[in-house]
This record gives sequence, structure tokens and C-alpha cells, in this order.
Amino acid sequence: MSEVLHKCAPGGQGEDPAPSRSALDAEAVKAAYRRWAGVYDTVFGSVSGFGRRRAVEAVNRLSGTKVLEVGVGTGLALPFYTKDKQITGIDLSGDMLARARERVQREKLGNVDALLEMDAEETCFDDASFDIAVAMFVASVVPHPRKLLRELKRVVKPGGHILFVNHFLAPNGVRGAVERGMARASRSLGWHPDFAMESLLPPDDLVRARIQPVPPAGLFTLVTLDNI
Repeated sequence: MSEVLHKCAPGGQGEDPAPSRSALDAEAVKAAYRRWAGVYDTVFGSVSGFGRRRAVEAVNRLSGTKVLEVGVGTGLALPFYTKDKQITGIDLSGDMLARARERVQREKLGNVDALLEMDAEETCFDDASFDIAVAMFVASVVPHPRKLLRELKRVVKPGGHILFVNHFLAPNGVRGAVERGMARASRSLGWHPDFAMESLLPPDDLVRARIQPVPPAGLFTLVTLDNI
């Protein structure tokens, strides 16, 4: 595995067309996940594990070997990829990546090519670098979700696949009310409890995406989009 620490300089490449919401800037995300890094696996590992495994199972069934995992975090999903998948993981948090590197070494995961500190909205990869990109619990973290989507469309080959597993806002009911109430704590949490799927997917992508609820109780959703 490459030990390169690769950072891209931030830049502005147009406005986020998504519905307005309180944005999390990069420093807020880094600060939040610096706090979470030491306890992330314990606090979130079991709950998010269903979504991670479902996303990896979907990736493993797809053709193509070069996989970009966006929001690799502490590397919880890395052991579940089949050996023919060559994984590059990126994350904005150096603290989380340090634990992912420890996991790769401890579990001897030879199919992990690199773990890089990088902004998912503006990566350093060439066009069409990957067959598949999978973003796990990232869409509700980045400041501009549709910029993230555009970037993944750029780095994935035409005919490849883009997957998201994420929590999305319940449209109504008690859960929706609770999620909207929690939105005030977005900066401390490091993610948006009130994140709507329409903030990520424009109408044309929304109608052609494959959308599957994920346990427990459909709290998370797996979205698969063919890159055209």
C-alpha cells in the first residue's frame, strides 16, 4: 500500500446547485472527525456496518477492478472487498486515515493501493481513473453534494458505476421531525441529519438511480448510478 499523503489545493469551480442548507466547511469536518477518530469504530461501527457491507457487496458484484472509496474513514469496509478489487481510499481526515493504515497493515490487505488525504469535491485524479466509485456516509458531510457527484462522474469511466450509501431525511413523521431538530448540531456532529436525497441527485439522475433501503429499519439507503 502506498503511504503517500496527497492533498489537493482547494479551489472554486462553480456553485452548488443543490437546495440551500447550512454548509459544513472542511475545517469543521476535520475538527469533528478528529474528535470522533478514537471512538468512531465503537460508536458508529455496528450501526453503519450494515450499510458499508451492503455497499461493498454491490461493488463486488460489479465488473471492473479499480475502485475509489470516498470517505474511507478508519477503513471499516476495506476487509470486505474481494481480492480482485484494487482499492484507493480517500478521506479529508488525517486522523481517520491513520487508523485505516493501521487496519490495512494489521489485516494484511494487499489489494489496498493507496489511502490519501484528499477533498472529495476536488480530487487530484485524472479523468476516467476508476471503474467504480463508492461514497460511504459522505454525501451528508461535504459542503456541496452535487459538486461531489460531478467529481465522481469525472473520475469514473463512462459505463462505470457510482454508489452512495447514506442516511437521507425522512420526508415526514416522527423520524423526520427528530432529524430536522438535530440539524442545529450539524457542525458538532460532522454531518447533516436533515440531508435530503434531492440535495445530492438532480432530477435526471434521481429517476434513473437504483435506490434500495438498507437495515437497520431502512435507516440508510444504497443508491447506484450508472455513469453515462
